[in-house]
Amino acid sequence: MMDGTRMDDTIVHIDHVSKSFGDTVALREMDIKLARGEFVTFLGPSGCGKSTTLRLLGGFEKPDTGRILLSGQDVTRLPPNRRRVNMVFQDYALFPHMTVGQNVAFGLELQGMGRDAIAARVSEILGFLELTPLIDRFPEQISGGQRQRAALARALAPDPDLLLLDEPLGALDARLRAQVQVELKSIQRQTGKTFFFVTHDQNEALTMSDRIVVMNHGAIQQDGTPEDLYLRPVNRFVAEFIGETNIVEGTWLGQEGGLGRMSWQGATLTGRVPGATPAPDAEVAASVRLEDIRLSPDRPELENAVEATLASSLFKGNHRIHELRTAAGARLLAMGGQGGPLPVAEGETLWAAWPAEAMTILAD
Repeated sequence: MMDGTRMDDTIVHIDHVSKSFGDTVALREMDIKLARGEFVTFLGPSGCGKSTTLRLLGGFEKPDTGRILLSGQDVTRLPPNRRRVNMVFQDYALFPHMTVGQNVAFGLELQGMGRDAIAARVSEILGFLELTPLIDRFPEQISGGQRQRAALARALAPDPDLLLLDEPLGALDARLRAQVQVELKSIQRQTGKTFFFVTHDQNEALTMSDRIVVMNHGAIQQDGTPEDLYLRPVNRFVAEFIGETNIVEGTWLGQEGGLGRMSWQGATLTGRVPGATPAPDAEVAASVRLEDIRLSPDRPELENAVEATLASSLFKGNHRIHELRTAAGARLLAMGGQGGPLPVAEGETLWAAWPAEAMTILAD
């Protein structure tokens, strides 16, 4: 688990927190720190514990064990209104009977801020998010992307230490979602706020995050930068959950020159081992990304090369996906450019090869 925060930078410390709902364990001894100004995404399938973590930080749930510290203060038992935390919900939860300006002012009124100060802050935050022309409109009169920014404005207005975002882009169509992803990251950078973002969408996580925490069954599987998780997954779950990959299974042969070696269908493959070193003769799996496999009619000068048959080649717009079959029937997928001739015709044999640094031998 990554822990790159210095003590003076730590804004959140989830300190050995566990949470169960009846017989269902939602979190198992989670211990993690978030740094001030980070955009951290908790990523995983439904039921992995990411939303429970968000609700614990917001004060909507209480842990069974452990504690939660915000800016060094133990807030484990404090209600939501006594934490410097705000939340943006998936459905935005804007008050339909209030204008955009009134929605943004609502939290400031609860804080007891004076009328002039509220007006100034509302004007400031709406200007920052380019919502000033919409100040007197009701939520039903603005678009989905504008509602998303209005909800963000309402959450940012009280100047929270931490902003919780519970799949806030889920209601947007694909085109608008891509646009808002860029806007949201830009807003986070400009405000310097710590964003705690929850999603099951790997593309959202890779696009926006400084750091991604992958969860499954209530436990952290890997914690690192988007590049770390995509290029150096530590286990099979992370490799398959982040992006598309080939998983090859074989027997561990040992290490040589800092690299791991495994047998696979009569070939010896070489790759990196970022996780735990497997036991002697253990059955292991390795991840090879589609874009790292190079195809040629002749055997190339690379550490890993296998002979296979080109079963099919599917046009995907800006690229092609080539399906390969080895003599033993194993399936490999490779990504190629959209144009140019295929290295061989479908049904003919070719070589699929990849460098050692492109293969990750997984811990489990």
